[in-house]
Amino acid sequence: MPAVLQRILIAPSGFKESLDATVVARAISAGVRRAVPGAVVKAVPLVDGGEGTAATLAASTGGMLVERTVTGPVGTPVHSHFALLGGSAEGTAVVEMAAAAGLRLVPRDQRDPGQTTTYGVGELIAAAAGTGVSNILVGCGDSGTSDGGMGALQALGVRVLDAGGNDIALGGAHLGQVDRLDLAGLHPAIADGRVRLTLALNPHNVLTGERGVARVFGPQKGATPEQVEHLAAGFSNWARVLRRDAVEDARATDFATGPGTGASGGLGAGLAAIGARLVPRFDALLDSGLAGIDLDRLIKGADLVITAEGAIDFQTPKGKVPAEVARRAALYGVPVVALAGTLGQGARDVHDIGIDAIASIVSVPMSLQDAVEDGERLLVEATERMMRTLALGVSMASARHDDW
Repeated sequence: MPAVLQRILIAPSGFKESLDATVVARAISAGVRRAVPGAVVKAVPLVDGGEGTAATLAASTGGMLVERTVTGPVGTPVHSHFALLGGSAEGTAVVEMAAAAGLRLVPRDQRDPGQTTTYGVGELIAAAAGTGVSNILVGCGDSGTSDGGMGALQALGVRVLDAGGNDIALGGAHLGQVDRLDLAGLHPAIADGRVRLTLALNPHNVLTGERGVARVFGPQKGATPEQVEHLAAGFSNWARVLRRDAVEDARATDFATGPGTGASGGLGAGLAAIGARLVPRFDALLDSGLAGIDLDRLIKGADLVITAEGAIDFQTPKGKVPAEVARRAALYGVPVVALAGTLGQGARDVHDIGIDAIASIVSVPMSLQDAVEDGERLLVEATERMMRTLALGVSMASARHDDW
């Protein structure tokens, strides 16, 4: 720990279904200033492709959000949006898949990953392509779907057919029936290369196998053990069809176990079949310069970095924002603390990736609903508690005890 806590960098992600990254950064900043009034605080909300990505990038580049009504994950219309970026990123649109097919858009009594669809994601991509941009960045994260991107392809004009030549119904439960793809109707701007698709995703997520999306994320989206196995079989069939029927330039892709193919319930694999590039999310969102953030420079100049996410658990080291922040901070010997809504199974393992201390923002027993509704206040108060503890530790470490 440095001898003083003068320069503090706040680099959090959002809390899923609760607070976006901008609100989280604002709350942590307020807590820091309560405890250390003289500190120089820099807040950099980080996006990982999930909720809030489009709005954050639009704001940071001087761009704009474009509102659209699209097909939601359970088949009913939802109010959604995509971003048109400004400044040096002009000509790029950002489609946040969670804005059309996120878990928060799936009512809790309808969380059946075999029936939810990414059709609305394809509608957003088509709408963005219609604005004349040359690049579309699709942020993958916080999804409520497990359809392999089939719905998105269907919305973009791809026919997904069974052995009898009939169109397959929406939803991942039907992936096992897919026999072939007909790409003749693919959106012309994508088919002729006028629009390039890039997916910002977690490369740890793969489509099939024991680490495949059905077994790792299916239960989180409401799948029973029987549905998990049904989805897993469907994804294996889907990978086979994609490998054979993808656009020519994409046929060498490992659709089954390639990095990122399982992102957002297999959306990575589906869009890769029409030529989308699958790029690790922090490469696409930070190191590309798209967001105008030099995170490494900011970390290098800090005495302490505070990061945060909704849940710290065994998944955090697998490509989540706190893990990426810790990895970069370790290069410069800067300590990192992390706040979370909940600390789950495997939370202690994050110490192995460079996070020095963790804490939950919930200090007394309360319901999940109460914690979500009061999340901003809880985050301010938790930050203040942590900072007062750290400041005391710094003070004690610098005190002299010659007469002890």
